[in-house]
Amino acid sequence: MTEEQLKIIRIFEVRVHQVLALCDKLKEENAVLRTQLGECEVLNNSLNIDNEQLQTKYDNLKVARMISVSKDDFKATKDRLSGLVREVNMCIASLNE
Repeated sequence: MTEEQLKIIRIFEVRVHQVLALCDKLKEENAVLRTQLGECEVLNNSLNIDNEQLQTKYDNLKVARMISVSKDDFKATKDRLSGLVREVNMCIASLNE
């Protein structure tokens, strides 16, 4: 082999080593990113559960507020409850059909 060919082979070997080093670096980065993704998914699931619990509490507070009775809004609350009972009765009737 000529000196020029040996030089080309050495350059090729260096570049192959560089590519392999880059590949290893990218594999490590990929592993770190996968770990971070897993942590984010766990956090996301936890936040979704918290959100559902808070939404349930909020809905319960809305219902409690709707049926709370004070002297000033007794009639309005009674009318709301009557409307809710009528609506439930209509739903039951439509289910029975």
